[in-house]
Amino acid sequence: MNRPGIYRILTIEALYIPPENNTPEYRLYPEGIIRITGRGINETKKEVSDKIMKWIDNYLLDPADVTYVIISFEYLNSSSTAILVSIIKKISGVRLMMKKAVIRWYYEEDDEDILERGEYISAAFNIPVEFIAVSDISSVPDNFTRN
Repeated sequence: MNRPGIYRILTIEALYIPPENNTPEYRLYPEGIIRITGRGINETKKEVSDKIMKWIDNYLLDPADVTYVIISFEYLNSSSTAILVSIIKKISGVRLMMKKAVIRWYYEEDDEDILERGEYISAAFNIPVEFIAVSDISSVPDNFTRN
């Protein structure tokens, strides 16, 4: 007896994790936009980082043609950097699916530390990053041009 194929359609919801106790704000949208902003001073809880990684795993089952990762930090410690690296490395896997990842790293014009951290991540993991200097990191717009 032939049985019709069973197809599972996976739809994922947007994930929003508000900033808390000097941790970053995370906004992950299934349309292919991931925004990580704020202050990475305190360590992000493991359950929060696990939730983000699980969302990304589900997203990567059917990613957008172009995935944008928008990063803008006032401060970034080593704990937040580790999570950020994990996110960027995982998302850059879309390139293996013949899709594109665009990483936009906003930093304040005079904040060499944040710029250098981004340059290190880009070089160490061979991930192209667009570095965009702004006069005020809190003025990075929520909308951006897709190109």
